[in-house]
Parts: sequence; C-alpha cells; structure tokens
Amino acid sequence: MLTRREFSRNAVATAAGLALTSTANSYARILGANDRVNVAVIGLNSRAYAHLSSLKANQSAVNITHVVDVDSKILAKYAAATEKDFGVAPKADRDFRKTLEQKDVDAITIATPDHWHTPLAIYGLKAGKHVYVEKPCSQNLHETELLVAAQKKYGKVVVMGNQQHSSDYTREMVQAVRDGNLIGRAYYAKTWYTNERKSIGVGKPIPVPANLDWDLWQGPAPRQAYKDNVHPYNWHWFHVWGTGEALNNGTHEFDVARWFLDVKYPQRVSVSGGRYHFKDDWEFYDTLNASFEYDNKLIEWECLCCNHLKYWGRDRGTAVVGTEGTVIIDRDGYEIHDLKGKTVKEWKVPKAGTTSSMDTVGRDGMTDVHFKNWLDCIKDSSTKQDQPIEDAARSVGSLLMANVAYDLKKELKVNPETGQFVNDPAATAKRKRTYEKGWEPTV
Repeated sequence: MLTRREFSRNAVATAAGLALTSTANSYARILGANDRVNVAVIGLNSRAYAHLSSLKANQSAVNITHVVDVDSKILAKYAAATEKDFGVAPKADRDFRKTLEQKDVDAITIATPDHWHTPLAIYGLKAGKHVYVEKPCSQNLHETELLVAAQKKYGKVVVMGNQQHSSDYTREMVQAVRDGNLIGRAYYAKTWYTNERKSIGVGKPIPVPANLDWDLWQGPAPRQAYKDNVHPYNWHWFHVWGTGEALNNGTHEFDVARWFLDVKYPQRVSVSGGRYHFKDDWEFYDTLNASFEYDNKLIEWECLCCNHLKYWGRDRGTAVVGTEGTVIIDRDGYEIHDLKGKTVKEWKVPKAGTTSSMDTVGRDGMTDVHFKNWLDCIKDSSTKQDQPIEDAARSVGSLLMANVAYDLKKELKVNPETGQFVNDPAATAKRKRTYEKGWEPTV
C-alpha cells in the first residue's frame, strides 16, 4: 500500500536492508554498525507479522534481537520467520521481563492482546526502551492517562500503530481540507467498518495447553478459567481482555476523522447497537452506531461485524463532509465529490487489489513508513513524530467512551478539554478496570 512519495521515504532503507547478508547483519549486531536500533517484538500472533515485514523494510536501521510470546508454538514459528527475513536467529523468550532486562535492547514493539498494551508499554518505558504499541494503546480510559504520563516522565519515543497517520496522501488531504481549499468548511465525518466475522460459539473449560503460559498471558487481568474459544484471537470480544470492534478497528478511521476535523475530545457521546447476529460468548456489540458531538462538528462511527455490506464500495473508510463537497478516503486512495455527489477527482494507491477488512495482519507500505518515522525519531530527537502518543490517546479515549456509553445505555457528557465525564459518577467509575493483585500499572 505504498504511494510514490511513501516509497521514496523508505526506499533507501529497504534497498540497504535487502542487500544485507547474514554475516553482515551479525557483524552489525555485534558492533552496532550503521547505528541500528535493537528491537524486541513482544506478542507474536497476527499483527506481529506486519511488524516483522515493516522492520525488514527498514532493515538498514534496525535489528530484531529478541522475540517474545507466552505461547511456545507461536514463539518458535515467529523466531523462524525472523531468522529467515533477517538472516540471524533472535533470542526467543517466553517472559518479557527477561527481555526488558537486556541492556542491548533499545526498543520494543507490542502486538499482544489489548489488556497488555499499556502495562507492557509502561514496563518498557521504565526499562529505558522506546515503544511501538499496536492500537488501541490502552484497554481503558485510566490507562490512556497513564501511558501519556509515562511517556512524559521517561522521555522515550512512543508510537501507536495507527499507520494511516504516516500516509503522505492522507496528510495532504487533511491539510487541504483544514485550509478550506478542497470542500469548504468541514463539519461532519462518517466512518465505518464492515466484516463477516463468524460465531465464536460457547467455550468449554479445558486444560491449559502445555505450550501456553496462561497465567502470564492474563497478566494484569483478573484470573479466568481457560476455555477453548479465547486464544489466540477471540479474546478481542471479551471485556476482561478486549475492547470490541470500536477499538480493534474503529481506531483507524475515527483517528483519521478527528484529524480532518481538527478536534480533540467530544462534548457528547451516544451509541446504539447490540450483539444481534449470533448468540454466543461474544460480549461486545456486532452492530453499533456511535456519535461524537463537538462544537459545531460531528463524527459518526458505524460497524457491521457480521454483515459485509460495503459503503461506497469500501470495507472501511472515512467520508468527510464540507460546505462545498465531500472527501471519501481509505487506505487505497480517495475521491472528491461536489455538493451534488458528482466525483470531481479520484486517486488510487498504485497497487493491485484493495484493502480487506478480513486481513488480520495488514502488511502494507503505510506501516513501513510509520515504523520508519518511529525509528527516525529514536535515532534523531529533532525528527517530528507523525503522531505523538498524546494525540493518539485522544482517539482511543474517545472510542473507549463509546464503550462506556454502550455499557451504561445512556448519552455521556464530556469536558472537551480534559476528556473527563461531567457530573457522572457511574461513567467515571468505568474509567478504570479491576487489576489482578500485584499487576496494576503505575507510572
């Protein structure tokens, strides 16, 4: 998913990386040649393979020295893939704490289940590591505050994996809309996500597989009996570990919409929806309409998890509406429409195929460039971050508010400057989760 300009931004890194031999890479690791950043990848299923792909695309700037997962089968598979791509076998650990003790590890990437994102990021920051954490950066509103505070305290580079923020054509469209030169004054954005997810059924308690450290997998979450329909992916749909589709995928498009409209926190959040398609263990909604009201602006996010009805021919995307027209944008390009709906301009990313919401890995050029920006910021503190974690946390926090509104079945009023709920003890109580004793994250 690489535009011409995005290709230019990391072409040198990619070319140099492909030229490395196993011997040269080993030499670089030992001597620190070319000022490479030593990275540990933690949480090795699904999206972690996009991390591997994008780190390889930036191979002239990075070594993968450690890979970490509590599942020994997943760990072995990923370690082999890393050795194949980098020519050197990484150290494979099941316990992240051993990895964070290593002084030669400069940075970590996190692709664990959501309940680990903020706690693990804070562990990394305390150990002096830079952090790339997958979306959502936090499992609850309290953790968004903790993560931002930790970044400020420890001063390392923290990036969330909402890669469209590093897309050059998206940045150009955002600037044109904000300048009022494209669609007049922008005041509304519709965002959406559709898929055809299947039922997860009703889980049966079974013995924990020998290859899985279930206690460490749960970490900060209150302990649960192991069932056969949770690991390695369906944890997304349980409150104790996941955040639902709003955070699992809505984070991307909602962040783009907020960026276009130049807003921080909403004033009001309201939702409607439910788990309609199947009756099973899935604890979140499969269908949701969420509205976020700002001062004279509105963002809506809609999901159809189990019905693949597309909008404007897209699985997912953002439509930004203004006084003189509309921009429809996704990871494959954009369209500009006039007030009558006529397409006046269309641009496609120069690649074959289209983005599929059913792709749980998401290897693409946007992620390559997002990783490059993170690495550049680590190596040179004067480099501008494409999106600081403080701003990314506003997108995550806003969607977490939608989950609170869904749980309480009521509209929420929010202080748009602080992101705190207004005169609502019930909503405020839901800002923080219950942690397993001894695992609560602190800055």
